[in-house]
Amino acid sequence: MSEASPIFEARDLSRHFDVSKPALQRLLAREGRRTLKAVDGVSFAVPRGTTMSLVGESGCGKSTVARLAVGLYEPSDGQALFEGQDLAAARKSVSQRRRMGMIFQDPYASLNPRWRVADIIGEPIRAFGLATGAALKEKVGSLLRQVGLSPADGGRFPHEFSGGQRQRISIARALSSNPEFLVCDEPTSALDVSVQAQILNLMKQLQRELGLTYLFISHNLAVVRQVSDRVGVMYLGRIVEDAPAETLFTAPRHPYTRALMEAIPDLDMAGRERQPVGGEVPSPISPPSGCTFNPRCPLANDRCRAERPALIAARGTPETRVACHAVEEGRDGFEARAAA
Repeated sequence: MSEASPIFEARDLSRHFDVSKPALQRLLAREGRRTLKAVDGVSFAVPRGTTMSLVGESGCGKSTVARLAVGLYEPSDGQALFEGQDLAAARKSVSQRRRMGMIFQDPYASLNPRWRVADIIGEPIRAFGLATGAALKEKVGSLLRQVGLSPADGGRFPHEFSGGQRQRISIARALSSNPEFLVCDEPTSALDVSVQAQILNLMKQLQRELGLTYLFISHNLAVVRQVSDRVGVMYLGRIVEDAPAETLFTAPRHPYTRALMEAIPDLDMAGRERQPVGGEVPSPISPPSGCTFNPRCPLANDRCRAERPALIAARGTPETRVACHAVEEGRDGFEARAAA
């Protein structure tokens, strides 16, 4: 398998949740079942040794994709593939299962408060039968050093550490089974800004040293720009734009992506006019027909309200995939902005 081939791939991946009221209440109210489409037909690939980020507003389905990517949820439709093999089949093999891991959002909630750090980090090593006894202790000490802590910290409890140190422990635990693919579900959102930078630098260093592949979930555009090779922008369960990181930040194409960029603080204080996105995010239980962004989009027309756009190569930037009729038809003003 080549270095550029995807270690993980999502093919038209969906996850729906039944959020209906109890049967008797539905009968009395004469209501049908209600389905929340948390992820609705997402496709992307993560090449080995790279970082793919998913970004979007809260509730857009990012964290659901993260759980689908490590098998915590089963797809309602579509496929999740690990090295070309269906994820459900891959996870039946212990040797395959240990090659993927997850770093959770909240370092305060993801560590067992009753276990010492050495037990927390050592549990995956024991579970996968990678080491025992003195070898296990040595491995735990090595992992603690690798994330910038001391082997002596293994005898302490999680509450004795700061938030940044707890996230380092979480990273050490994720690395303990020698994984190749890590899903990072907003791993810095619960941390102070200065600590965020330290954790991101650590993750990038570990990626270089160990050849790790990351699927990175975040709503913080500054973080995403720092860590990503490629970025997927999600809106209401779908990817609306998928592009190389620098291309996305210098030449965003989808109107929603451009609105997100408008929300970034203007540190140069240039005084330029901004056009933030208006309106509210529609309910994923009853999304709008056609393009789900059309009620908030300044470029929406009748086609946008009736026909769901496909994620295809964008005019003018073929390395970018975008789901937008306005971009497809050249109504987004990209050529005029590029000429200026």
